[in-house]
Amino acid sequence: MNTTELLQVIVKKIRRYKTIILAAGMLLAILAFFYARGKRTTYTAKATVFPLTSPSDNAISNSMLNGILGLSDAPKSFSNEATINIIELAFSRRMRESVAMTRLPQFNNKMIGELVMNDINDHKTLFAKNIVIPNDSIVLSVEAGEILKPGINAKMSKNGVLELYFTGTKQELITPISNVMIEKLSKFYIELKRQKALDDYNFTLDKIDSLQRMINRVDREAIGMQQRTLFTPPDLLEYAIPKENVSSEKTRILRQRDMYINNRDEAVWRLQKVTPIIAVLDKPNAPFDETSQPVLLLMILGFLAGSFIGTIVLISGLLYRFGKAEIHKSIFGS
Repeated sequence: MNTTELLQVIVKKIRRYKTIILAAGMLLAILAFFYARGKRTTYTAKATVFPLTSPSDNAISNSMLNGILGLSDAPKSFSNEATINIIELAFSRRMRESVAMTRLPQFNNKMIGELVMNDINDHKTLFAKNIVIPNDSIVLSVEAGEILKPGINAKMSKNGVLELYFTGTKQELITPISNVMIEKLSKFYIELKRQKALDDYNFTLDKIDSLQRMINRVDREAIGMQQRTLFTPPDLLEYAIPKENVSSEKTRILRQRDMYINNRDEAVWRLQKVTPIIAVLDKPNAPFDETSQPVLLLMILGFLAGSFIGTIVLISGLLYRFGKAEIHKSIFGS
């Protein structure tokens, strides 16, 4: 049987069993319909967050304050270092669990984690198991934090403004959860900046105290040498050289101390002004970006796939015998 005869046989068989092929296509189309209907519509809220700072504040000792405040030259509002930190903070487990433990007054003061788990249980598929809501709030926050994780996204725009996204399936929870995320992120970010400024301030004070102790030690050493060489002729170099070394060391330490005293004033200013004012440009309110399953398209694809699979199953025997015959001919000849 040549290729033309094979095609004729295949066409005849398809015509004979077209009802079975159509039934296979309809079956897969129905399965695609139930699959698409089982997938809920997701809603995504977007918020843009940035710190408000006056130009005069940015102009004061900009090179020394950028790493502390997380600010840089215009037009960016966050430095590269702060960008990494705030993005990582948005994705952190600490923030997710803190969000999950927050109670919403408009939902009978229930925790966000409990509300999310109840929503999943209310819309679970036929064979899915219910999520057991833990009584322990810590365990609840951990499990709910993992549920919230896929729906959280954050990135930095070209202008240095933080864009925060939250995606969920219950429309009523999108805005409240997004607002809690912004609140927690702002709080943690401010705490980190204040702690960094406080550490720098304490380090400066400790350094000044250390240098002052060194100056006191040099003074005691100089006084001791002066007392030991009170009646020694001044032309004896063996005593003049050590005195010059002590004086030079004291001058060097004094310069360092004066520099750190200036830094102390800078550190005090940082500690007072470090708290960034977080402002929300675009609030995470409706309308949201909706994403739903294309039911009709999936049904069409399911029908085509089912028909194709049914056709392949019907003609597989013909194709097998034809291929076997061709291989036999190529080996042993006609």
